[in-house]
Formats: sequence, C-alpha cells, structure tokens
Amino acid sequence: MSYLLNHPADFADEMVDGFVAANRDLVRRVEGGVARRAGTPAGQVAVVVGGGSGHYPAFAGLVGRGLAHGAAMGNVFASPSAQQVHSVASAVASDAGVLLTYGNYAGDVLNFDQAQERLLADGVPCRTVTVTDDISSAEGGERHRRRGVAGDLVVFRAAAWAAEQGRSLDEVWTLADRANERTRTLGVAFSGCTLPGADGPLFTVPHGRMAVGMGIHGEPGIEETAMPTADELAELLVERILAAAPDDADAVATDGEHRAAVILNGLGSVKSEELFVCYRRVASLLERAGVTPVEPEVGELVTSFEMAGVSLTLCWLDEELEAAWTSPAETPAYRRGRFGGGDRGVTDLPDRSVEPVAPVRPGAVAATEESRRAAAAVVGLLRAVEGVVDRHADELGRLDAVAGDGDHGIGMRRGSAAAADAAQEAADAGAGAGATLLAAGDGWADRAGGTSGALWGVALRAVGEELGDHRAPDAAAVSAGMERAADAIVRLGKAAVGDKTMVDAVVPFVEELRARVAEGVPLADAWTSAAQVATRAAEATAGLVPRLGRARPHAGRSLGTPDPGAVSFALATTAVAAGLTSSPGRDE
Repeated sequence: MSYLLNHPADFADEMVDGFVAANRDLVRRVEGGVARRAGTPAGQVAVVVGGGSGHYPAFAGLVGRGLAHGAAMGNVFASPSAQQVHSVASAVASDAGVLLTYGNYAGDVLNFDQAQERLLADGVPCRTVTVTDDISSAEGGERHRRRGVAGDLVVFRAAAWAAEQGRSLDEVWTLADRANERTRTLGVAFSGCTLPGADGPLFTVPHGRMAVGMGIHGEPGIEETAMPTADELAELLVERILAAAPDDADAVATDGEHRAAVILNGLGSVKSEELFVCYRRVASLLERAGVTPVEPEVGELVTSFEMAGVSLTLCWLDEELEAAWTSPAETPAYRRGRFGGGDRGVTDLPDRSVEPVAPVRPGAVAATEESRRAAAAVVGLLRAVEGVVDRHADELGRLDAVAGDGDHGIGMRRGSAAAADAAQEAADAGAGAGATLLAAGDGWADRAGGTSGALWGVALRAVGEELGDHRAPDAAAVSAGMERAADAIVRLGKAAVGDKTMVDAVVPFVEELRARVAEGVPLADAWTSAAQVATRAAEATAGLVPRLGRARPHAGRSLGTPDPGAVSFALATTAVAAGLTSSPGRDE
C-alpha cells in the first residue's frame, strides 16, 4: 500500500512534480507528462511512450537519450487522455515525425489513437506500435489482443535506437514492430496491490498460492497454483515462454544458437536478491535450451505499486535488434553504456512547469439568455452526477476489480468532478448550454483518462454540439443530443449491445428516451423512465461475459457481476432524473 501521500486525487500529479524535481538534468515537465530536457534534434523521429501512473520506472523513468523523447502520464492505472498524449507529442515532435508506442489496453488505444489523429491533422507525421507481449492474455492466433507488460522496454529500446540512427518514421516503426513480434512475457503474482488512498488491495491471492498470468494493473491471472520454489518458478516461466516462441525464432538463430534479450522483472515487493536467486535457474535453463541471454536485466522495470510478483520477458534478437538492445541509454531509471564524445544531446531547454491549458474558453462564445439559464441548470445536474459518483466510487472500484484493474470508481470520481468544475467555470464566464457541455466533456476526458474518461468526454461534447448556445433546450433537442452521444460512444469504443460495456445501458436508455419524447412526455418524466430502463439494463449485464477491454481475458470471472461502466451510467442518469424532476421548469 502507499504510505506517503496527501490526497489520493493529487497523487499522480504530485508524483510527476517530485520526479522532475529529482531529475532536472535529464527531464523537464510538459503538459501531460515529461520530456527529455534536451530537445529533439532536427530530422530525428521522436519516440513518445506512455500509460497510467503506478508502474515506475515505466514510463517517465525511461525518458532520456537512447530511450523515449517523452512520456504521457495518466492517473494511477488509467491511460493518459488524448489531450495529454497530444501535448507531450507536440512538445517533442520534430520535422521527422512521432512514433507512439505503449501497452495494448483499450483506454490507451482509444486515447493514443485520438491523439494520433490530432497530430496528423496538425501536419505532424505519426505512426503507432502497440506492445502485445503478454502470452497469458490471448492465444497465439489473437496476438493483437494481447496486452503490453514488461516487453514495453524492448520495443521502446528498438524504436529509440532506430530514431537515434536517423532513420525515417517508417523505418523506426518497422524495427519497433519487429521487436514487438519477437517479444514474449509471462507474469505471476503472490499478492495484490493497493491504489493510493484505497482501503484494501485490488485483489488477493490465497496464502501459499500463486496466480499465473497476472497483469500489471491487477488483472486476475488465468490460473492458480501452489507457491513454488524459486527454481520451480523459473522452470514454469521458461518452459511456457519458450513454448510461445515466435514462428521465425529459428530463422534468426546462428548454428542453432538463439540470442535473446532477457528481463526478469520484479513487480514491486519481490526484491533484487530474490530475483537473482530465480535468475540463476532461468539462465541455466535458457542456456540448456540453446538460448544465450544478451545483457540481461534483473530488477524492477515495470512495477505495480507493492504487488508481489515476477515476470519473465524474452525477445529473440537479430543483428539489428541486438544492436538496439545493447546500445547506450541515459534516463533517470535506466542507464547503459556511454555515449561518445560526452555529448548529452542538443540545446538544453528551460525547465519549467506547464500549467494545464483549458481546451475550451467558452466566455468568448455568444449565447442567448435562455441558453445561459440552461447552462446554469447543466452545472447543477453535473454536480448531482459528481455527488452520486463520489458516493458509489468504492463500489464501482470493487465491481471493476472482479475482472479488471479496479480503477473505474477513481476515474469516474476524477472525471465527474473535473466536468462539474469546468462547466461551472464556463457558465460563470457567460457560456450557453452547448459550450458549457463542451467544457465539461473536455474536463472529464482530460482529468479522468482511460476508456471511460474518453467515452464520457465525447458523449458530453456530442450533447453540447447538438444543443448549441442559441436556444433553450427542449425535450426533442436533449433526446437528439443523447442519440448523438450514444453514436459517439459506440463509434469510439467499438462496442455493441451484449459486449458487457456501458453501451448495454446507453442504448436502451436512448431508445426509451426517444420513444417517450416522441409521445409528448415531458423531459423530466421521459428521462426518469429512460434512467429506470438503463438501471435494469445495467443490472442485467451480470448475466453477460465481456467481449472487449481488460476484463475480456478473464470473462468467466465477471459472470454474476454487473459491468461497472453500465452501472455508473445508470447511476449518473438517475441522478440527472432527480435533478430534472426537482427543477422549476420540469414540465418543459
């Protein structure tokens, strides 16, 4: 558990501030994360990595020469928002473009993809490599579904080396993609981890047992076994990873000898001395199998707070990948070799903290008096959502921890509070209902991060775009706005009814709202009826198994438990229903 913190909601931001203060010679603070203190040379592709906080030294600790140019940093166990990724990438981009690379998680993919679209629209060449090294999260035939764990380091190193060689964006992408295709990881855990401020761990492992296939966000393992000895664990890890070797492993062998980058990673509570005991056996088993470890890494490379666990990573090397793996690097948490000439990079940039820039300045938007009155009502409804989320955040986290990473309640709490604050600021500045909702959507997405943050962000923006700032919103306009929101959620999240996501509550809600409004039912009554339908639909997700997201690899575990995204949507719409019912203009 975390012993040193002030307020849980501020933990990630304060951690970044302290990290930068401790490493001013190597990194600087930029909006959304950190960047190399020395800027990107002209003509060099910038490698931007990122993910949720709570995994140090990934991802900020890997920013520096020979590794990443910048890292976008989300909240604890939550992906960075699209705005954060875009801001970091923009801060380090050169004329050669940007390579985005990160672990394959739904929230990260969603937000990094949005950021890539924005970079391309800005005229910045951009490509992406998602890391998919975890063999426990999908079968070999579905490698694109596998999540990224400690193998991130191998891919980041390959991309950075190619960039340092002055290769083009396509060439950097090609080598990073090849590193990913050749990398395999398997992890185990002996106990869970506790998020800052939480009362208990995300998950537990029975005493004397070991969870095999554990994810770095606390995703449950695929099986459970008796606690092994160090040698027995080494045998399990080596055997399963070798069995999952890439198809072209033999093609890169020389006289039957394979050369491999090897990482024995501690997830937080397993210390170096224990890792060395285990690696002793790992090394002998690999050599017996004809695999020569090349400059192995034994230590903490990707962690999960105080989780007691270990992962083993192998990347089957060819000549170029070995050159990348063994090349010099100088970052706050990862140093290898020395750069020639003592040159630490290009012109030093000033170290400065960047204040968050509000993406919407609605005070400048003309609005009618009717729309401004509606904006005040929007603020009240968003405060009601903030309140209900705050009361149920722990429950939402427990639902999410059944087969996911347990951060849904924390993300919803941060997002709803940020949305209400942004809406308040907009309304106070004279914005209408539309601009107030646009500000709320941007605030929610940027502060919450993760999948739910992005989806709630686009939903609020969709409603705001429909309502505009020049009319008093009526029932038909609100219904049309919610239809646009549902379309945006489905399009962005790529989910359908039955996938066990928030869509299972969103679609029935919108259908009921549209039907009641078409009958001429007042908005408050139509919304209340729709919220009741959403609540029943959310409860019914207990009978479904997930087909998307982090919960998918452990689908059976969530059977009997409702989807947290659907539940939070039902709670939010119910809170809005209560607000509409009690408002003076409820019959409009």
